[in-house]
Amino acid sequence: MEGEKLPRISRKGIQEYLNKETPHVELQNITAKGLIIDHARKGFVRCTFIIPPSASDAHGNWQVGAIATIVDIVASIAICTETAIIRGNVTMDYNISYYSSAKIQEEVEIVAKVVGNKGKLSSIRVEVKKKDDGELIAIAKQWTASNEFRAPWTNHPSKL
Repeated sequence: MEGEKLPRISRKGIQEYLNKETPHVELQNITAKGLIIDHARKGFVRCTFIIPPSASDAHGNWQVGAIATIVDIVASIAICTETAIIRGNVTMDYNISYYSSAKIQEEVEIVAKVVGNKGKLSSIRVEVKKKDDGELIAIAKQWTASNEFRAPWTNHPSKL
């Protein structure tokens, strides 16, 4: 849960965690479905993703809100590789620029890199490109902070 640490950072471990459906984060569960981690190392992650029909707008383009959500998820994974903390990070500042769009069933590559880490504060840069021709879809910059907040559903009942 919050502050939970990975025993060993590995692509396989992160992928297994990502594939596990988590209660109270339905949007993350839906958006991340089909996200494949190709490479992960400390402070860096590269993923591929085939855009599902559920993430499209009325014209069959990848919806900008779905792009922002998947970018946030991949940024969180990059932080996880840097700090080994799975949960407990809060986005403090989020800036995304869109350059082009992609269609449903198109494969994209998402690369996230931690560009700075000062204890509880991290800066991440994420790029989204079409896999076939490398066309830039979006660039995001994000600041996150480690959070000690415990959500009400994570509190365990007293054993008294």
